[in-house]
Amino acid sequence: MKKLIFSLIAAVGLVAGAHASEGGGVAWDKAPNNTNDMIALQNGAKLFVNYCLNCHSAAYMRYNRLKDLSTSDAKLTDQLIKDNLLFTTEKVGDTMKAAIDPKQAKEWFGGNPPDLTVIARSRAGAGGTGADYLYTYLRSYYRDNTKATGWNNLAFPSVAMPHVLWELQGEREPQYDHKEEHGHQVAVFKGWKQVTPGTMTPLQYDQAMGDLVGYLQWMAEPAQNTRIRVGVWVLLFLLGLTFVAWRLNAAFWKDVK
Repeated sequence: MKKLIFSLIAAVGLVAGAHASEGGGVAWDKAPNNTNDMIALQNGAKLFVNYCLNCHSAAYMRYNRLKDLSTSDAKLTDQLIKDNLLFTTEKVGDTMKAAIDPKQAKEWFGGNPPDLTVIARSRAGAGGTGADYLYTYLRSYYRDNTKATGWNNLAFPSVAMPHVLWELQGEREPQYDHKEEHGHQVAVFKGWKQVTPGTMTPLQYDQAMGDLVGYLQWMAEPAQNTRIRVGVWVLLFLLGLTFVAWRLNAAFWKDVK
């Protein structure tokens, strides 16, 4: 119930910040590339279901597609998905719909929480990829008692969404250096100070967010790794075909010359 309440409040943040400027906040960190690590993607799927799916749908992804994340040592079956990743009323063949009623969400928040199926692609910008933005955003929360939710975010200043993962990360404060530019004192972000510990160490939390962002990347295009592999083989085939055509052309015109 506690997670649901936080997730409901989080919906307000994403709706209110859907058109936020990408120019503010800190530079985006490079997200780890976990789209080929099936164990990491499985963990990311678990985090997504537990912390995101209460309010945010993934309407273009079916639960049974998660079987594509299976490995020889960690195989995902319909039964495992049903037991661990589904709400009580969902079926394995259903799309990932939010637990919240869309009509109630619209009444409470003035709009439905955005769908997250392709969020990792839609958030790309001058600062980096959508994965870079999400990875930075999920790790840039800090306490701010001047905000209604009690939270703020360096990657998304004045964000309305609270830190729904704060129990995992704990509470942190940004640290600044001050320097003078054009006669004015300017605060420059230099790092974080851990105020209260979370259930994860900072390294574990960063890895967990890498897994979650990796899953969001994979969900945005589940066939991307297959597409890349096929593309490489197609290019190699075309290269070989070009070589054969070149040699045939040389052999054909040899006698003509």
